[in-house]
Amino acid sequence: MTELTYPDIEAAAERIAGRVRPVAVAPSDKDGLVFALEFMQHTGTFKARGAQNFIQAHLAEGTFPEAGVTIASGGNAGLACAWAGRAAGVTATVFLPTTAPSVKVERLRSYGARVELVGSEYAEAAAACQEFVDSSGALASHAYDHPLIAAGAGTLMTEILTQVPDLDTVVVSVGGGGLFAGVATAATHHGVRTVAVEPENCRALNAAVEAGEPVDVTVDSLAADSLGARRVTPLALEAARSDLVTSVLVSDEAIIGARQHLWDDHRLAVEHAAATALAGVRGQYGESASDGKTVSGYVPVEGEKVCVVLCGANTSLGDL
Repeated sequence: MTELTYPDIEAAAERIAGRVRPVAVAPSDKDGLVFALEFMQHTGTFKARGAQNFIQAHLAEGTFPEAGVTIASGGNAGLACAWAGRAAGVTATVFLPTTAPSVKVERLRSYGARVELVGSEYAEAAAACQEFVDSSGALASHAYDHPLIAAGAGTLMTEILTQVPDLDTVVVSVGGGGLFAGVATAATHHGVRTVAVEPENCRALNAAVEAGEPVDVTVDSLAADSLGARRVTPLALEAARSDLVTSVLVSDEAIIGARQHLWDDHRLAVEHAAATALAGVRGQYGESASDGKTVSGYVPVEGEKVCVVLCGANTSLGDL
């Protein structure tokens, strides 16, 4: 499947209703924007939506394997998978490299997950996860590259539109593209523009749009812990083909400035990935990318109603 449809998102909304927190939407008079406070979601990020949709869809089929669900991710996707698995009474096995922070390991275990520490890099943990799938029959989940994961993320957009029906533009940060694919699909269906924001040196979607197909990119950004995908999902590239989608790149300096602004002016503590979205629309933070491929961000016209998705807050507070 290379294309997500709006009915996929509607089906996801039905599956996860009552299982996730509805997004809070707050206007920012100072910025002239609307913030979608999705970092208040279970486990601290939007990932809870896709994880719930993935697990509930498979449970509904009545064929969920006895070995449960598994994923290779020490980040937000792993936490969401473990949380959703516990809520559904399903065993979750999460593979991480041995270098994973102990705080993440303990948090995963607090959700009842089986934690397997393998190798020193993510690729080794991912390989071990696949071996586990092959030997045990466990259901393999993914951080972003699955239609059920992307459709679950897209329910965020339907909730935003319920509260802001006259919205013109939604701004979202992009890593592997699961959140973007879901949000852009829903936004395009309703005639809303989507601004996709990436760090200039983590530009998997931007590069795919240029090449006409997913391509590998280098990963070098302070937001790479969440946005550091080397290749965007085909679902995201298909969603980006809409005339209502704009791709924007921002510098790490712009991301730092946006994150600090959210704390200083709004007392919102978010991770760098969430601040990336705001960096893409606040021109005073944006600088031209070093490769010259972008201007200083998306500049709304007068009267345009813009919602910035603040997607996660699993971050250290020590540098705010």
